[in-house]
Amino acid sequence: MVIIFLSLALVFSGMQVAVADQCQESACITVYTDDNQIIIEARKGNTTVKKTIAQAPKKAAVKVAPKPRAVPLFFPPVAQPAVKKPTVKRTYKPRIKKAVTKVNLSDRLTKMVPTAGVAYQPEFEPLVQVPVYFWCDLPTFFQSRVDIIGEVVDVALRPSFLWSFGDGSVYATTENGGPYPAGTIHHTYKQPGTYQVSLLTTWNGTYTHNAAARAVTGTVKKVSIALITIVNAPTTFKG
Repeated sequence: MVIIFLSLALVFSGMQVAVADQCQESACITVYTDDNQIIIEARKGNTTVKKTIAQAPKKAAVKVAPKPRAVPLFFPPVAQPAVKKPTVKRTYKPRIKKAVTKVNLSDRLTKMVPTAGVAYQPEFEPLVQVPVYFWCDLPTFFQSRVDIIGEVVDVALRPSFLWSFGDGSVYATTENGGPYPAGTIHHTYKQPGTYQVSLLTTWNGTYTHNAAARAVTGTVKKVSIALITIVNAPTTFKG
């Protein structure tokens, strides 16, 4: 019996040494969720680095093309006399360099798992017994490439949606919906009133490192809320 225990101990210690040696040559990558964020952790030798998908992406500014200027066709431009501007002497204050504190924390990426914006149609006073179409502005696929201690990790996430329409009805789907008539997410209210519509988005997926794909441990959940007011249809009496 003692021999069996000694043999198992030797095998287990050998496995630990093998894993340690593996993380010495190439980084060991783990992707998981913590505090509703995606954490990429890389361990190589005695160095451990973490990166977090945490911050919102910056939208590119839209450049507006300059309007064409009208040029007279038959009259040559009149030369304007040159005006000599007075010389102004400027005094410059010396710039003081601000001290920058280096924070030895995990690097922050410029991408984040997005939060949905809820939309519905008709936008103004939907009627009872008439379908209301819902959708959100999320993509059905989110991908981020991370460079961490010389390694490249690709994270791919897909959302699933759980709609709660505020009257006790819920609907689960993997589609983001759309307006009338092609939208696949719609609900009919039977009573007038103001309802709180909530959308729970759950992100899960995989990450790829050295051509090997593995599942991300855990999920990221985001909640979006919108209020909708349902009214009665006007009554028309005919004589």
